[in-house]
Amino acid sequence: MSTSDHSAAPGPAPASFSVSVADVELEADDLDPGQIVSGEPVVTGKVLWESADGKQVRGIWQITPGVVTDVEANELFVVVSGRATVEVEGGETLEVGPGSACVLREGDRTTWTVHETLRKAYHISY
Repeated sequence: MSTSDHSAAPGPAPASFSVSVADVELEADDLDPGQIVSGEPVVTGKVLWESADGKQVRGIWQITPGVVTDVEANELFVVVSGRATVEVEGGETLEVGPGSACVLREGDRTTWTVHETLRKAYHISY
């Protein structure tokens, strides 16, 4: 899913750093009720870095079980924990789980069936 609702204060790039993706404390993120197909999924996330022009964002994102739709950004993500089936309208059905690296194209219309709470590290280019 895109994480375009996340925001961080733009500014100079931080010093190089490392975090434990599994341990980063995430913040509540609103999920548009119109995106929910079934269940009561909850989304949380944390922006770790955003370019000064806002065209690149890196962070961590999590969603609890349920089924949601989205229109994607240009994104590369790696699943750290959990499992989901991501159906890309007019394209492939992706089964993702721990260790999966996934690329979504800007504009892809997707349906996410989240089987187990999924946490991912992502990089988005706008």
